[in-house]
Amino acid sequence: MHDDDEKDLRTPSSGGAAPGNGDARPENEVADAAAALPASPAASELADKLAAEKQELYDRLLRKQAEFDNYRKRAQKEKEELRQHAAEEVIRSLLPILDGFERALQHRAEGVPDAYYQGMELIYRQMQETLGRAGLTAIDAIGQDFDPHLHQAAETVVAPDRREHEIVEQLQRGYRLKQRLLRPAMVKVAVKARQQANSSGDDDAGLE
Repeated sequence: MHDDDEKDLRTPSSGGAAPGNGDARPENEVADAAAALPASPAASELADKLAAEKQELYDRLLRKQAEFDNYRKRAQKEKEELRQHAAEEVIRSLLPILDGFERALQHRAEGVPDAYYQGMELIYRQMQETLGRAGLTAIDAIGQDFDPHLHQAAETVVAPDRREHEIVEQLQRGYRLKQRLLRPAMVKVAVKARQQANSSGDDDAGLE
């Protein structure tokens, strides 16, 4: 019986814990104790570094998004300009046909049936309407003051009863395409008679 008592003193029971042994503390208590400890300077520095890297990545993402938006808008604008340029060239090539219709309708030959010119006028109006839907508009010239941005002076004529630089005749119609000048109107412009004292002997009546 003495031996059994000695054995019990040497070997702790399986249900208990040895006094003074910290390894036997439950895991949740260890975690709580670690959380209660103050953060070390190294951990705080690491957290600041991670936050700075996160902000840098976010800023970089915003810049990439802005660059992509700018690229998309630029590509769309270039596509629209290319399409508009192609349409402009096609419409420009049709202007001489409109001029031909206008001359034919203004100078009708004798002996030609009226039905012929009626058909020609119908085609001419259809072309104007079709090109008008594409943005083509004629420039008003006769009776307007000469504007070098819209008109091209082919000739000047002395006209005392007209305003200085008033357009008295249109030789070729001008056109705009969506507010952009496609072709200036070729016109005759009125000028006042020059005084003999101001004349240099040159009879050319150019624009002053």
